[in-house]
Amino acid sequence: MSESIVVSETVRAALDERRPVVALESTIFTHGLTRPRNVEVALAAEQQLRDAGVVPATVGVVEGVPVVGLSAPQIRALGDAATPVVKIGIRDLPVVAVKRLHGGTTVAATALLAHRAGVGVFATGGLGGVHRGAATTFDESADIVALSSIPIVVVSAGVKSVLDIAATLERFETLGVTVVGYRTTGFPGFYIRDSGCAVDDIDSPEDAAALARARDDLGLRSAVLVGNPVDPAAQVDPDLHDRVLDEAEREATTARVRGKDLTPFLLEHMHRATGGRTLETNVAAYRGNVALAAEIAKAMAR
Repeated sequence: MSESIVVSETVRAALDERRPVVALESTIFTHGLTRPRNVEVALAAEQQLRDAGVVPATVGVVEGVPVVGLSAPQIRALGDAATPVVKIGIRDLPVVAVKRLHGGTTVAATALLAHRAGVGVFATGGLGGVHRGAATTFDESADIVALSSIPIVVVSAGVKSVLDIAATLERFETLGVTVVGYRTTGFPGFYIRDSGCAVDDIDSPEDAAALARARDDLGLRSAVLVGNPVDPAAQVDPDLHDRVLDEAEREATTARVRGKDLTPFLLEHMHRATGGRTLETNVAAYRGNVALAAEIAKAMAR
């Protein structure tokens, strides 16, 4: 591991002792959730892992230095509106290092840094993917390519439903990323439990750990993506979801919103149009993913 990455003493000790560790991203509280809920959710996720007997390793960048295992004060600082924080993908890491910026790490950057530190399991909310209309814009998330070359287990509530989920799964197949559903053959769509796309299923955390071992035994260098549907009571009603998403897309077209601004625009519209329900679904999905990731990490440690 490069000396340019700081690993907290708590995380390093757990890894040395082969105790279970789960990585957590930071963009969920630097850019994804409203304040002060953002920091509350971040700290609660860490406590949720500790209560399950797992060491949390929240990943972020402090003054240009990647940190695996942010402290509580660092999480509070990065989540504070008074702190200038940038969104950091893999390509941005050298830039923020030179400029000594603070940043929240995306799925791609978090997976890379966690793997470099030796962490084998990562819990997130929803993944990036292929954007609608990508056939002409070539717009797809760096998460896709990153997971094709980083051997880590990622637990997610699927791909954000404002994206082209079918195309995203096609890209994962092309790039050799193993994708499974946790106790479901319907790949989850973040706000909704079933995106309508079929995947293979697994029944237990032990199955996920076995997949990771089989991948390693075969010498493969890609991620295992476990799609974990949000709790039925917490999902957005599918009919409401589809209607609101259609409205959001029409509004985006009228406003000529495109590129990196499109996904945040769509998500914000859905948040307003559902009276904040999508935010509650986001938090519920994240908590469910953290819980499952904890069990997978313990199974891998055994």
